[in-house]
Amino acid sequence: MPMKLGERIRQAWNAFKSRDPTPYYGYGMGYSGYRPDRLQFTRGNERSIVTAIYNKIAVDVSMVRIEHVRVNPEGYYVETLKSGLNNALTLDANIDQTGPAFIQDAVMSMFDEGVVALVPVDTDVDPEQTGSYDILTMRTAKVMEWYPKHVRLNLYNERIGRKEDIVLPKSIVAIVENPFYATMNEQNSTLQRLIRILNDLDVLNRNNASGRLDILVHLPYAVTSDLKKKEAAKRKQEIEEQLLNSKYGIAYVGATENITQLNRPVENNLWAQAQDLTDQLFNQLGMTKSIFDGSATDAEKVNYYNNTISPILQAISKELARKFLTKTARTQGQTIRYFQNPFGVVPVTQIASMADTFTRNEILAPNEVRMELGYKPSADSKANELRNRNLNAKDGENPASINVDGIPEEGADASAEDVPDLSALMNT
Repeated sequence: MPMKLGERIRQAWNAFKSRDPTPYYGYGMGYSGYRPDRLQFTRGNERSIVTAIYNKIAVDVSMVRIEHVRVNPEGYYVETLKSGLNNALTLDANIDQTGPAFIQDAVMSMFDEGVVALVPVDTDVDPEQTGSYDILTMRTAKVMEWYPKHVRLNLYNERIGRKEDIVLPKSIVAIVENPFYATMNEQNSTLQRLIRILNDLDVLNRNNASGRLDILVHLPYAVTSDLKKKEAAKRKQEIEEQLLNSKYGIAYVGATENITQLNRPVENNLWAQAQDLTDQLFNQLGMTKSIFDGSATDAEKVNYYNNTISPILQAISKELARKFLTKTARTQGQTIRYFQNPFGVVPVTQIASMADTFTRNEILAPNEVRMELGYKPSADSKANELRNRNLNAKDGENPASINVDGIPEEGADASAEDVPDLSALMNT
C-alpha cells in the first residue's frame, strides 16, 4: 500500500537538514589526507617500483572469489554457505573495506612484512570460550611480537579511530606467511637487493639533478701553508658570491686560474644490475613483464596464475579454514575455497568458443554462462538444462528432428511414432 503524502513528508530524510551545528564534536579522532587504517609501506618499499609489483599481484588475487562453501565427501563443491565469514570475504569485511579490498590489503601487508594476521574483530560469541562462532567483521594486523601460543598485534580499532597493540591467542587469528618469503623478505633476497640498488639509483639521480657545479679551481700557487689555504678559501668564496649574485650565473677568474668540471656522467653498472635483478625476480615469482603491459600470451597468463596467484590463494584459504572452521565443521564438509572466473582472463574473441565448449561438454548450462558474462538469465527453461544441444535430445524429443546445430528441422515431427525402427533395418 503506497504511503500517504503526509507520512512521506514526516519520514523523509535529507543529509543536510536537521544536523548538529557542531557536527564534528563527539565523532572521535579525525584524520586529514589519509586513512588511518591504510597500509603504510616500510623498509623502502614505498620508494621503488616494487610497490607496483605488490599492487598488481594483490589486485589480481582480490579478483578471485574466496568463499565459505560446503563440499561433498569427494571434495567437490556443493553450495556456498550464507555465513558471516562468507559475507566478510565477499562483500563487507568491515566498516571501511569491502571483501575484495580486505583481501588486497592482506596480500600487500603480507608482501611488505612477510606475514600478515587476519583478525576477527567482531563475532557473535566469544571465540576464546567456544570454537563455534560466526565472524561479523575482520581486519588485517601487523605481528609485533611472537609468543608460544599468543601474538601481539598492531590492529586498527575503528571505535576510537587509531591503531592499538593487542595480544590474542594464535588459535583465533589467521596468520598467513608469504609463500615467496625467501624471494621477497629475506635480508639478501632478490627483491631486497633490487630495492637497495633502486634506492642507490634514486640517490644518484637526485645528486645529478641538484644543481651542484662540482668544479675545481686551479690556483697559480701551492696551497700548503695555512696562509695560502685561507687565501684559497677566500678566493672560493668570491667565486660563489659572483655566481650567486649574477643574474645569469656568470663569474670571472684570473688569467692563471684554470677550471675543471667534475659533474660529468660517471659510468656504473647499477642500472644493469637492477635490470638483471628485475628479470630474476620476475622469473622467481613466475611472471613476466608482459603481465604488466597487457601483452601476455595465454601461456604466460596460465603460468602467472598457476605459479604466482594460486600459491597466495592457497595459503590464505587454507589458513582461514584451519583457524576459523572447527573440526566438526570441516567434518560436515565446510571449507574455504577460491574460484577463478575462466572468462575473465581471455579476449572477447575467444569467449564464444569457450562458451560453446563448456555447454557442449555439459560443464555449464547456458544460463550459467550468461551470468558469468554479466547477462541476466534467460526465461527459457531449456537454458537451465545441462546437456549437449548438438547431440543429446531432451526427454520426449525426437532426435531426428534436431540438426547438427541443435535446431529443429522445418516440418519435422517430434513424435516417436514417426521415427523408423533402426533395429529392424539393421537386421535386414
